[in-house]
Amino acid sequence: MKAIFLDSVNTPLRLAETTSPIAAEGETLVKVNYAALNHRDVWITKGQYAGIVTPIILGSDACGTDESGREVIINPGFNFGWDERFQSEEFSILGMPQNGCLAQYVCVPSAYVHPKPEHLSAAEASALPLAGLTAYRALFSRAAYKPGERVLVTGVGGGVALFAMQFAIACGSEVWVSSSSDEKIAKAMNMGAKGGVNYKNPDWHKELAALKLGFDVIIDGAAGPDFSKLFLVCNPGARIVIYGGTAGKIEQLSPQILFWKQISILGSTMGSPADFEAMLSLVREKKIVPVVSRIFEMEEAQEAFDYMAEGKQFGKPVIRITP
Repeated sequence: MKAIFLDSVNTPLRLAETTSPIAAEGETLVKVNYAALNHRDVWITKGQYAGIVTPIILGSDACGTDESGREVIINPGFNFGWDERFQSEEFSILGMPQNGCLAQYVCVPSAYVHPKPEHLSAAEASALPLAGLTAYRALFSRAAYKPGERVLVTGVGGGVALFAMQFAIACGSEVWVSSSSDEKIAKAMNMGAKGGVNYKNPDWHKELAALKLGFDVIIDGAAGPDFSKLFLVCNPGARIVIYGGTAGKIEQLSPQILFWKQISILGSTMGSPADFEAMLSLVREKKIVPVVSRIFEMEEAQEAFDYMAEGKQFGKPVIRITP
């Protein structure tokens, strides 16, 4: 089979022939049709991830067919554990340290293989699992979102942020967004967001505060120096969920406004099998369609990674594995 290898960090990806995996007892062999990228894949190539093992076939998200010909997607979060509050020490994500989906075939435990939502194309479905699961847990399991609450999603354009926005809109929320791109804000508004602010403006929080809206839930993947500005646009009792830290460490956190407004700051990573099932149910019920930013061929894998690293995407870059 053909597969896309990372031989070592900070080196170009390599497309090569390799031996197809063989399913062991309790596993399913999936023929991959489309595989989507996540920022996690890019960080691994740059050495910005713990426990990197090379050479490795990256990729956590895929849509393909099982041995019976059924179209399937894969829950890429293995061994979450018995406690719904947090993942176990055995938790792992497909694509590191085990070989992932950027190959014509992948073997995974059968319990993590699910039928593809019928209203989605294979390319769209490949974009769903990791980011959809992360967004669902952040919004529903961690923030305990209630229909009608006003939601702010930061960094719209990325996969998790877009899913959080789509899920909240589908449930009747007024959703606002932030981005470094006015074009991405406009695209989000075309999808149903009420409005947005460009966080390149250092006073973006004042723009929101001047609207006198107040947010009940904030979904954030950046953290960093601007994080404390989110407090100024929170309603009392608001919940801020952090699922990433692309902007670095949190600085100048004010405890006074935090305790006076009784704001909760919650961390969230991926999700449990129950979260994944619930996410799929919501996607099917509301007919939510993942946003595919661009489709690349296997020979263009390095270009796809560079495209994501440069932040050009609005939605998910997807690689066509089997034509």
